[in-house]
Amino acid sequence: MLLTIDVGNTHTVVGVYRGFDKVEPHAVWRVATSKRDAADDVRAKLLPLMAAAGVTAHDVDAAAMASVVPALTRAWSDAVRELAGVEARLCTAEAASAAGLFKSAYPNPREIGADRVADAVAARALFGAPVVVVDFGTATNIEVVDEDGSFLGGIIAPGVETSASALFSHATRLSTIDLAAPPAAVGKSTEEAVQAGIVLGEADRVDGLVRRIFAELGRTCPVVATGGLSALVAAHSSEITEVLPELTLEGLRLLASARR
Repeated sequence: MLLTIDVGNTHTVVGVYRGFDKVEPHAVWRVATSKRDAADDVRAKLLPLMAAAGVTAHDVDAAAMASVVPALTRAWSDAVRELAGVEARLCTAEAASAAGLFKSAYPNPREIGADRVADAVAARALFGAPVVVVDFGTATNIEVVDEDGSFLGGIIAPGVETSASALFSHATRLSTIDLAAPPAAVGKSTEEAVQAGIVLGEADRVDGLVRRIFAELGRTCPVVATGGLSALVAAHSSEITEVLPELTLEGLRLLASARR
């Protein structure tokens, strides 16, 4: 079985696949990212999740990981090695390029985040080129793959939850409000007004940025949303055409498969 790990600043998403050619994961887990975790802490989180899905450490014979938290890259790598006796393949622009899955028109490919690389790999494989990915995480990342299949660049903006947390922490009269879509753009309560600003505002911000990207590309193309809040925002977007919450894990699966 293949273990895929996407270590983000807020959440870590783990998926397990029954085979390298299986597009759908057997199980997916989302856990809070704790930047103080050591390998023992990671194992303590991972083992019960695997057990609940009927997966043992002996079932895992390969692993691939994208991490944007350097302090946790080693912790997760060590945990996987100690649990399953395998080395997790790290997703980088260099690794994906060597596997023939990624090429870049970026001046400094080494600064491209691992999650952005994995998203670009998966989106190009699934939808061809050009393609745009919108990843709703701690940051809202927009990745652009041009018609030649090269990673052209993208946009990084504060994420939905990041923006909401900043608002709640600075506006003393606003309490934490559930991130859900309001019934209308004009809120009839403080809660609805905040939801309109955060959820509908994010959808319109993404749509506006995507239209600017289309203008620079000189054409439209598929726009794929991923991340935990992708379905919520995409429902109110006019430019997002596909929603694949686990796109990053698919990129890691492809990277692991290319190694074989």
